[in-house]
Amino acid sequence: MTPKQVTGIITRAGKGTKVILLGDPKQIDNPYLDEQTNGLSYASEHMKKSPFCYQITFNAEECERSELAMDAIQRM
Repeated sequence: MTPKQVTGIITRAGKGTKVILLGDPKQIDNPYLDEQTNGLSYASEHMKKSPFCYQITFNAEECERSELAMDAIQRM
């Protein structure tokens, strides 16, 4: 998603709403975005230190993907 799309989602959250953004910033489907300019990275950077936001980052050993997914990541 783009930075504008993620902004639109977060800024429209109603009272009591929880927004969970989950993803891999390296997996981009939009040809106009990259690891630094996608919506997930944008939200992560801009919401740092917010009292309403918790961020968790997993390293590669903590992420479980199928053999197919891992092969595709290396090939594509």
